[in-house]
Formats: sequence, C-alpha cells, structure tokens
Amino acid sequence: MESSAKSEIIEAIKSAGVVGAGGAGFPTHIKAASMAEYVIANGAECEPLVRCNQELLLKEPEKVVAGLELMVEATGAKQGIIAIKRKNKAAASLEKLAAEKEHLRIHYLKDFYPAGDEHVLVYEVTGRVVPEGGIPLAVGAVVSNVESLYNVAAAVGGQPVTDKMVTVTGAVQVPVTVRVPLGTAARELLALAGGPTVTDYAVIEGGPMMGKLVEEDAPVTKTTGAFIVLPAEHPVVSARRASWRTVLGRAKAVCCQCRFCTDLCPRYLLGHGLEPHRVTQLVAYGIADATAMTRALLCSECGLCEAYACPMGLSPRYLHAELKRELGRQGIKHPGGLPEVLRPDPWREYRRVPVPRLVARLGLAQFDRPAPFQPVSMSPASVTIPLKQHVGLPCVPTVSVGERVSKGQVVGTIPEGSLGAVLRASMDGLVTEVTDRDITIEALA
Repeated sequence: MESSAKSEIIEAIKSAGVVGAGGAGFPTHIKAASMAEYVIANGAECEPLVRCNQELLLKEPEKVVAGLELMVEATGAKQGIIAIKRKNKAAASLEKLAAEKEHLRIHYLKDFYPAGDEHVLVYEVTGRVVPEGGIPLAVGAVVSNVESLYNVAAAVGGQPVTDKMVTVTGAVQVPVTVRVPLGTAARELLALAGGPTVTDYAVIEGGPMMGKLVEEDAPVTKTTGAFIVLPAEHPVVSARRASWRTVLGRAKAVCCQCRFCTDLCPRYLLGHGLEPHRVTQLVAYGIADATAMTRALLCSECGLCEAYACPMGLSPRYLHAELKRELGRQGIKHPGGLPEVLRPDPWREYRRVPVPRLVARLGLAQFDRPAPFQPVSMSPASVTIPLKQHVGLPCVPTVSVGERVSKGQVVGTIPEGSLGAVLRASMDGLVTEVTDRDITIEALA
C-alpha cells in the first residue's frame, strides 16, 4: 500500500492508544507498522467463563472485520484470517462478511485450551511454528485480539480507546458482559451483575487460568477481560494464595517426575525446548544448570500444568514465573531458536485439553453460564486510570490536579523514543490526584 495511507492508519492507532486487549497489552501501532503475510483476528477466547470477545463479535462483527481489513492494508498482508471456535454464535455473520472479501477467510478452531495463545494459534491457523522466544511476525504473522481490531476501526474513525468490554461472572446473581469506562472500579461492575451470591468471596481479574486476585477497587484497564467472583475457599482462589515457600516445599516433597506437566505443555507440544518437570526439579533442588534454567523463559504461564496435568497438585507455572522474574532481574534472556528446527510433537493433537473437561477439573461447572451483553449507561463517580496498561514504559501524565478534562482528552503520553501507548480520559471530570502510578478523575457535581 502507499506509504502515506499506511502512515495514516498507524498514526490513528497510535493516537487512539490501541493495545492488545486480550493479553499483555502490546501497542497495536507497532504491529501495524510491520510487514506480514497474514493478519489473524484472535477470537478464540479460550479462558473458561470469559465471554467478552464472543459478545463483541455478536454485537459488532462489521466493525471487527473493518479493523482486520485495516490491519491487512497496513501490513501488506495477503490474507486476513478470523480465528474462532465453531460454537461461537457469531460464526454465521462472520462467514457472510468474510465471503464478501476475497482476501479474508474464517478458520475454525477446536474447543481446547489454550487455543488463543499466540504461538498455538499461529500453528493452528498457518501450520508454522513460532521460534523459541520469538513472536508471530518471525513466521510472517500478526495476531490481534478481536477487540483490538474493533478499536483499530474506531481509531481510524476518530474514536480513541476510552472504554472496555468486560465479562462479570462466577458467583454473581446475573452474569453479564458490559462496556464501561477505563478506570471504573471492579465493585461497580459486580453491582451491575446483581452482586455476589456468597458473603465470603474473592475476585479474579481475567480468566481462572491466567488471571490474578484483585481487590474490589481494582480499576478496569485496556487489558481487563473479566472480573470473576468465586467463593474464598474455592481451589482456584487457594492456588493463587499459595506462597513461594509453600509451592517450593511441595515441589521438593512430592514431585514424582511423572512428566505429565511436560506431556501436556502447549509449548513443548509445539516443539519448544520447555520441559516443566525438568525445570521443577532444578528449582526444587537448587541444581545449577544455566541452559536448562533459561528454558523457563519459554513458559507462557497458561497454567495447564498446575490446574490440569499434575496429579500431585504442584505448580510448575509458579516456579517458572518466579524463575523468569529472577532471570529478568539479572538481564538474562533466552538465546532463541530457529523455526526450521522445531517440530511439533506427533501426539500433540491427542493431548490438547478440551475446555469442558478443564472447566470440570477446575470445579467451575456451576459457574459456566452465558454472560450476554447488556448496554449500560455507566457514569462512575470517579475513575482511576493506571499509567501502565501496556507493554513498555508507563505513560507520563500530561494533566495536573485541579484540571478539568473531557472524555477522550490525552492524559498520558509515551516517553520519547519508548514503547508504550497514550492514555485518554474515560469521562468528563476533574483531576483530583496524579501519582507515578495512576491518575484519578472525579465526575463534576
């Protein structure tokens, strides 16, 4: 495409503050600036209970497809691929829209976890294996979450990112999916779902596999997909409350080296050199093996090892996460690998974990309910907007306490020459607090 048109798309995405809405929040303008063969719309939404992408595709399929076309145009890709599961109720409308475009097609994924992992998704759709420590672009693919693509279309239309689709589910009266201003506190979303059905509960931001425990004042960010309420004593909650000392002690005491965690590891099954049972052994017994240790960096922390594979209830994921943090502090990176030397495991197809079985294993069957989209007019009394909602450095505030702001106004910019995404006010109001972590805006009386 002409460089001027590409530049306009990239600038619109950058100015709007679009990031990956379904993962770590990688700035989408960086992806748009690349050159690729394929752009894949990730509509897998493989985390149990989460429904925000499914509901968005039902509500706004045209806008998601429009965003996909814009990314195809920007990257010069030969094809845009919409990756969804056949059970998705938006499949028929998406098929119709894709049929009208010769450069678009639908790819149906089987209902397994983690189908939405970028490495797994790229292999399922293209048959190409992303190299160890690499990104999809290494094999000619750009992957964007469907809500990110919705935001791309909105950005080119002049609408910045100020709201987020969020599913509120679990032990609540009425599970729902809503679009709310960024910075809205979790407790306000719980109220939209009728409130918790239990008195002693915990809240998870994200899915039950990769989400984190948060307090009720936790703000909605650009990457928030769900708030899940679970009884405080639920096993999913207990697993997240386990201390490092407890996890390490269990690994030393009862790991039987059965290697089930490795046999079901999605990255291992793609041919990567990650073997969770070996890393667990190294960490548990303090064995010094630098090469083996760096393999922990290949872990996506999907959680299958701890929640499904291990018969002893251990958490290789936790061990990997701690080891990755320590390696990061020491500046140690994985040396990487070559895509041509990676070969998926021949048993991979038979070791994929079906989502219904995972839901049952997690003890979440009673909470596995629809969470239909409900249009709400959310006017919070205040919003707290974190300065870091993306991969890269935190934003630099551009507003001061006492300043009036309008919805859509820039309140945080990317440090010069750094990776990041701008922040915009999610409502009209008065700035009442600015810290090195967030900006608080209160509605005017």
